[in-house]
This record gives sequence, C-alpha cells and structure tokens, in this order.
Amino acid sequence: MSEDIILATEDLTKEFAGFVAVSGVNLRVVRGTIHALIGPNGAGKTTCFNLLTKFHIPTRGRIVFNGKDVTALQPADIARLGLGRSFQISAVFPHLSVLENVRIALQRKRGGSFDFWRSAKVLDEYNERARALIADVGLEAFVDHAAVELPYGRKRALEIATTLALDPDMLLLDEPMAGMGHEDIQRIAALIRTVAEKRTVLMVEHNLSVVADLSDRITVLTRGRILAEGDYDQVSANPEVKEAYLGAGHA
Repeated sequence: MSEDIILATEDLTKEFAGFVAVSGVNLRVVRGTIHALIGPNGAGKTTCFNLLTKFHIPTRGRIVFNGKDVTALQPADIARLGLGRSFQISAVFPHLSVLENVRIALQRKRGGSFDFWRSAKVLDEYNERARALIADVGLEAFVDHAAVELPYGRKRALEIATTLALDPDMLLLDEPMAGMGHEDIQRIAALIRTVAEKRTVLMVEHNLSVVADLSDRITVLTRGRILAEGDYDQVSANPEVKEAYLGAGHA
C-alpha cells in the first residue's frame, strides 16, 4: 500500500543574494506521523519552515499540501487550508489571559473581523471549546492568568493551544523545546505525542533525545541539502550525520 503523503516538496530552493540557504529539498511527510527536521546550526531548517508556510517565497521548486499545489499561496491561505505553525519565539498576546488568547485564536476560523468591540456575551460561545483546548495542553490551573505571567514552558503550551484552535490537519513546530528545563521538556513532549494522535506533526528540534523519543521519521539537513532520512536508528548510525553534528559541535 502506498504511503499517504500529506506534505511534499519538489526541488525546493531558496537563495538570498547569491547565498543558497535551501537547495533542491525533496521532502515527503506521511499523514499521521511525527516527522523531525534536524541538522546543525545554519543547515536551513527554519528557512524550510518559512518556505512551507510561505513567509519566504521559493526561488524555485514546488510545495504540495493535501494534494494541492500551494507554492503561490499566501501565509493566511496556507493556514486556512489546515497547515498550522508555532514559532521559536512565543507569539501569544502577553497581557491577555490564557482563555482570551485561545478564544481569539478560535475567532480566526470565522475568516471575518474580530469581535474586540462586541459584548462579552458574543465571545462566550467560544468559551467551551477554548476551555477544552486549554485542558488538552494542561493549562486548566492557568486559565485566568495573563500570558505574560506564565512560566516559559507553559507559555509554549499556550502557543500550541492557539495553533490547535485553527484545527489544523498538520502542525509545524519550530524548536518547541528551545530554552526549556527537563520538566517542561517532558510535559511538551507528552503534549506533542497527544496532538499527533489526530494530526500530522513536522518539527524542527535540536534536542536529539526528544527526536529519538517522538519521531517516526527524521530528515537531516546540512548546508541546505538533505543529508539523510530514516528512523532514528538509521539516521544516528549514518557516518555523514555523525560528522555533520560533531563538526558543528553537537553531540
């Protein structure tokens, strides 16, 4: 039986003033899997993410999501099609509560203007779904806290909740464990595993123990090109992968 590919790229390339950041990347992500994109600093991982979510325009190549060529679409169009993304830097409203942040994200699905100026009763229709999402990411105890008051790991969980509010088919996570302590890493890893039960996840991650624990498939980038692909055992045994990481100071 052929694999069900939810996201594919063909010859995906991005040049910046003569510098080739991503070169001829042919990526295949199977629906319902956790797929990790790893590599040394400067390998082109985040640039790939920016190309996939249309924050960069490819120099050449093609992007296909759910069978549709999305190469020419805008970021908002990509999100509406079901490709959701979180960023390295938290993108929540710091002075709104956890509930308000998720509720605003739920409003985005309407495709119209936001209801900031409307009666609070208009927004109450979102409360049940917002509280369910908050529970899904383990933030029930923080529902009325301002986002700025949250510990770092909890803030990343809130960002994932706001991304899930769009009900994406596929979730792109850009370094979800960056800057976290051991307890937060365990919590977010468990959250990603839960999220992946109903959707596809593509993540950029530097923490190789997390990659080994979570990933069904791994793509290794170096100097903008795919160096290796496979499961963790295959990739970690690859001499070129070892050289790329050790040469960049990674263990």
